[in-house]
Amino acid sequence: MNKTLLLIAALALAGINPLPAETAPATNKTYDIAAFVWPSYHPDDRAKIFWPDGIGEWQTVMSSKPRFAGHDQPRVPLWGCVDESDPRVMEMQIAAAADHGVNVFIYDWYWYDRLPFLEACLNNGFLKATNSSRMKFYLMWANHDVGLNWDKRNADAALTKKNKALIWKGSVDRAEFEKIAHRWIEKYFPQPTYYKINGKPVFMLYDLNKFIEGLGGIDQARDALAWFRAEVKKAGFPGVELQLSLRKDSKQSLSGVAGDNLGTQKDAVEKLGFDSLTHYQFCHFVDVNRDYNAIMKDVVRDWNAIATNYTAKYYPHVSVGWDNSPRSYDYKGAIMKNNTPANFEAALRQAKAFVDAHPGPAPLITINSWNEWTETSYLEPDTKYRYGYLEAVRNVFGPRP
Repeated sequence: MNKTLLLIAALALAGINPLPAETAPATNKTYDIAAFVWPSYHPDDRAKIFWPDGIGEWQTVMSSKPRFAGHDQPRVPLWGCVDESDPRVMEMQIAAAADHGVNVFIYDWYWYDRLPFLEACLNNGFLKATNSSRMKFYLMWANHDVGLNWDKRNADAALTKKNKALIWKGSVDRAEFEKIAHRWIEKYFPQPTYYKINGKPVFMLYDLNKFIEGLGGIDQARDALAWFRAEVKKAGFPGVELQLSLRKDSKQSLSGVAGDNLGTQKDAVEKLGFDSLTHYQFCHFVDVNRDYNAIMKDVVRDWNAIATNYTAKYYPHVSVGWDNSPRSYDYKGAIMKNNTPANFEAALRQAKAFVDAHPGPAPLITINSWNEWTETSYLEPDTKYRYGYLEAVRNVFGPRP
């Protein structure tokens, strides 16, 4: 019997059901509840540069400690440190997600130094799970630079900018973009579980700046996206739903360099013709170093402003929490307070109301995240709230069939 099955058996003997029974009735209207997946919790040879123990970022989670009196760390998975590239583990996770109303996983997808990175969670875990038909998935190209923030041995210096070492660049040129775009089109878009809007595969871009930088400018980026759309149609799809993970709105040029003429985020979004928008994390657009309920007031304000000011459709985003202190030894950044399952549930009800008031091509809500343990923003059960965050989703949206 492998470690995963032993863990599940041990939980059962302890009176903990890893897959609790559905108890809430389904709502009449269905919503697409999409949780981001940080696919680092499995063995990966390339990842040993950050996590030399060979178990992915579980190495960091296991070393987490409280920094000060009242600091709510460590946060420990109820399921233990399971291998998320194991299809049997993913079957357990898919069942728990679907039973509680989560029906889409958005996989952070990486490509560095001309090679994919951390694909096994999706390729070997999700896509080989026997119950994957209960879920949809889509890709978010996490095209950001990588320094030493993931390496706990060096993270304090990296987070304080004392060590600006660059391990991998997130930007790519046109030739490399075409290479990896064909990987998306050929390997993932045809999957029967790939999430689509009006028949179009949904594809999210994480870092707009790095995308434009790699292509050589905004006009070149626009040409690359026009090529991408055409290639998706060649593959037999009616098109692609291009989605962007937004940052905080600003009147400054995206590049921050006078004379580059990139324009603001809104200018670039309009010029590049994105079809839809969402966010990846509350910390990208509001101050998260405060009470969750105060944060939500600003979040809802920004949802409405984006829906009013942008041509592209905005799908509301809800984050579970934020505290990235597990990734370092001494650095203290922002820490979200009072993000209890009850307050998270209230936030989901606000997102549901927003979707109802802004109908569009899909009833989509994005959540950060399924498993961001080192940023303390996760739906997965933990030893503090157990299934509390998942139960919050089910209370609002009901279980999936």
